Amino acid sequence: MADVFDDLTAEYQQLDAMLTSLTPEQWAHPSGAEGWTVSDVVLHLAQTNEVISEPAAGEATPFLSSAGSSVDDVVDGMVAAERGSPPADLLARWRRSAFATADLLRAQPPGTRMPWVRTSLSPRTLATTRIAEHWAHAQDIAVPLGIAYPDTDRLRHIAWLAHRTLPYAFSVEGLPDAPVHCDLTAPGGARWTFGDPAAPSRITGPAAEFCRVGARRLTPAQTALTAEGPHAAEALRVLRNYAA
Repeated sequence: MADVFDDLTAEYQQLDAMLTSLTPEQWAHPSGAEGWTVSDVVLHLAQTNEVISEPAAGEATPFLSSAGSSVDDVVDGMVAAERGSPPADLLARWRRSAFATADLLRAQPPGTRMPWVRTSLSPRTLATTRIAEHWAHAQDIAVPLGIAYPDTDRLRHIAWLAHRTLPYAFSVEGLPDAPVHCDLTAPGGARWTFGDPAAPSRITGPAAEFCRVGARRLTPAQTALTAEGPHAAEALRVLRNYAA
């Protein structure tokens, strides 16, 4: 795959171009994330970047320090505590945190593990999760506003992450792990495959739709994806583009 840190920066640049074009009314518009405006989405992205780029010395991440709450409740509380900033301030805050995060992750020595949500990840995997989250929330902004946000081959990182975390996704649902092969068509027409081709279960179809199912922006029934074998349909049902 292309360098994940370069692709993280490129994803930030694509989102930056869209955010720069927004009017004040669009910043206040409801987003695709239930209960959040576009401003709230950008605030959330800035806050979660800052967990990486500006960690409080000697303190656990907000996710670890709120171990009795769900991750969704934690991030909702973080946004509620700071919402209300003018769009220009929010954009500047997001830019500062985003590009600092990309630089910091790239600079980590081999073997580094970094705290994230309630686990730890390598810098490369953490960069992949940032691509996935920024891409998903870009959909939450672009789709309600009717703005084009073209899919790119950076989706390969997201599709890899979704397949890689299938064992965890099965376990969260109380299901046994099962091998699943994915044969996906990239936005540019290339073929992306993940997993053992001999696996009895197989998912095929557009990578962009596979990633949207993993981001919970589409249901499997809303896509052209096909699920064959004993566990493929379950895999699509539990699919998630994040490592937590």
